[in-house]
Amino acid sequence: MRAIPKILLVEDDRSLAASLQGALEVTGYSVQTADRAEQGLARARNENFDVVVTDLQMPGSSGLEVVESLHDTNPHLPVILMTAHHTAEAAIAATKLGAYEYLLKPFKPPELVELIEKAVKTKRLTSEPVEVGEAKSAQDAIIGRSRAMVEVYKVIGLVAARPVSVLIRGETGTGKELVARYLFQHSGRAGRALVVVNCPAIPENLLESELFGHEAGAFTGATSRRIGRFEQANGGTIFLDEIGDISLGTQAKLLRVLQDKTIQRVGGGKENFPVDVRVIAATHRDLERAVQEKQFRQDLYYRLNDAVICLPPLRDRKEDIPELVNFFLQQHVAELGAVGSVVPPETMKLLQQQPWPGNVRELRNTIRKALLLAHGRPIDAGVINRVLDETKISPRSPTPTGRTAAVADQPLGAYVSDLLDSAERGQREDVSPALMDWAEREIYRQAIALADGDQTKAAKWLGVSRPTMREKLSRYNLRPDKGGEGEGPIV
Repeated sequence: MRAIPKILLVEDDRSLAASLQGALEVTGYSVQTADRAEQGLARARNENFDVVVTDLQMPGSSGLEVVESLHDTNPHLPVILMTAHHTAEAAIAATKLGAYEYLLKPFKPPELVELIEKAVKTKRLTSEPVEVGEAKSAQDAIIGRSRAMVEVYKVIGLVAARPVSVLIRGETGTGKELVARYLFQHSGRAGRALVVVNCPAIPENLLESELFGHEAGAFTGATSRRIGRFEQANGGTIFLDEIGDISLGTQAKLLRVLQDKTIQRVGGGKENFPVDVRVIAATHRDLERAVQEKQFRQDLYYRLNDAVICLPPLRDRKEDIPELVNFFLQQHVAELGAVGSVVPPETMKLLQQQPWPGNVRELRNTIRKALLLAHGRPIDAGVINRVLDETKISPRSPTPTGRTAAVADQPLGAYVSDLLDSAERGQREDVSPALMDWAEREIYRQAIALADGDQTKAAKWLGVSRPTMREKLSRYNLRPDKGGEGEGPIV
């Protein structure tokens, strides 16, 4: 069970500090405040914080001095700077000193909350160790002793400390993020920044600016210079998650970074800036097919292939399921008040017989939900079947609209064929509405799963309101799971 994230807020405007503290505490953070830089630094030396938010201009020491001092002792502590006196020089100086982000006043509290959410995750990625192989007490571990996993461990051990780009391949839920974290933690850059970019989560028209930064006036709404993720990661590592989803135009600019080790900000003319960044990328897509279909640049594909780690799906290493299940039990029994719950051999056999289209992430969520239902008793097959029934839609069970829904992992082509066969036999006349239901449910199912149960985040990605999000989750009987942080153990 992870502790409530602790935030240190350093702001000399007590009215603003109280307002921001209230907004953060309502969101679920533990917040301490300081009204001077020296006081904030003293607290940071005596306590462990997940994120520090500090004003840039204060009596005595400045926010830049706070960043520099904190990073001398804790280089992985995210520090967010706030200021009403924006200058390009200050933004660049803050980035060079290791500031996580730079926020221009006035801003709305939700902007800071969203930024802190990202910073907390970054802190976890860089500070919580990932173990490989047999893990008895680690919060996160890459688990399994199957032949497929032994091959993965060999490659990880070979490339972790070497200065090469790494491409991590595998289906959704296999644990690509955990491998990226392990590679970072065991590299020569472990003491520097790790910048994580979830490529599909950023609108395509903003991704280039997010990666490479932009100059003031580069496009509508670009009122000031922005330092991109590559500059923020200078000297460290950048993890580009789901790199197979980026556009050809962004691919071309990324290729230049890898080849020339320079970036060009959007709207910056021909001015190039040198960067020294190790790139770790991940994708679940078939990049070879994407290259053949001209959707992914062949030269970028080869540039990313310095080293490749291929994570096997869980269905190809079912002998690892008992060890994974026991690890998840250790993680969650105390948190959920389920001490005493065990998985008997017959239940373990049932778990090994499942296809697990969501891979290790799906197995982890299944065990967690089963613990809730078991109430400290042994987890029998009935409990597992109940959880599986709740997270999948049976091809023959009616939805709230009275139509038939597809199994979530059933191929669309097969489902269309089944529906048309039923129509041909005179058993239904609603093929098109049924397909629309299936597609909509799948969109919302994947969005809420990717957002780790965060309805606000999922609604933002889909461009819908929170009430609409709640209505769709209720309609399709989708239960957001806020318990799953990160990917857990992996392939």
